[in-house]
Amino acid sequence: MRFMHHTIRIAAAMSLAAAGFTASAQGAAQSGWDRVEHSKVLRVGVIADAVPYFHKDLATGKWDGFGPDFAQDLAKSLGVKVKYVETTWGNAVLDLQSNKIDIMFGMAPTPERAKAIDFTNTLFVNTYTTVCDKANAGKSWAELSNPKVKIGVDVGSSNDMAATKMAPKADIQRFDSQGAATLALQAGRVDCQVEVITLALPMLAKVPDAGTLTIPKPVFSNEVSIGLQKEADHRLLNAVNAWLAKAHKDGEVKQVIMSNMQKLAGVKPSAFPADMDF
Repeated sequence: MRFMHHTIRIAAAMSLAAAGFTASAQGAAQSGWDRVEHSKVLRVGVIADAVPYFHKDLATGKWDGFGPDFAQDLAKSLGVKVKYVETTWGNAVLDLQSNKIDIMFGMAPTPERAKAIDFTNTLFVNTYTTVCDKANAGKSWAELSNPKVKIGVDVGSSNDMAATKMAPKADIQRFDSQGAATLALQAGRVDCQVEVITLALPMLAKVPDAGTLTIPKPVFSNEVSIGLQKEADHRLLNAVNAWLAKAHKDGEVKQVIMSNMQKLAGVKPSAFPADMDF
């Protein structure tokens, strides 16, 4: 009888362990849509040093910028709340893969990134610029693609990818952040900094003597999108694309970009090239 009770207890323990393992496996396999729907929380990646994409008020802890504005409107359409999680452009893909965040605004889709994460339809189109010292200002990508030219970029960003693609022979210096690359430019440690125009104009509004802005020929632009975790269940991806289509139709995307450029960076709409559209 004692042996039978012991056997029953072992069987019960094994049954509970198996149930726990199954629940754990189910939790790990939970889709982004299910996770957001059940938690009522959308975890959004944000970056401290990326005005006007993201800006944190250190006194209040409040986030502003393209990303937070888009995130709040998307969350409202989904009926959930936003939780901001700090990351960097270089770590955003890894944070999506490791389930630290659900979504990341402002990412440039590339074939390499698309192997690791999913992307929505286009959020807006951005143009790459160079901010250079007098000796290198106004030059084409071909002229900048020279081992004697030092180009600063923030590592792992789309700026990094643009410099690598358009000026492959240049001496590309990679820094931890956009701000660090700008400091290197100001100190003369690099000759140019490659940045998308939505980051270059705010930088020059803040540090006007950093250099001269040029849109090198040929003009190189890239789609800016929204990154999500790669998964077979596309319900969250489809919901974000539906919100995005409405935001474009209502003119919200351009309005959010222009208002944040002026509010956070002091960049007026007239600062953009007349033929440039988002």
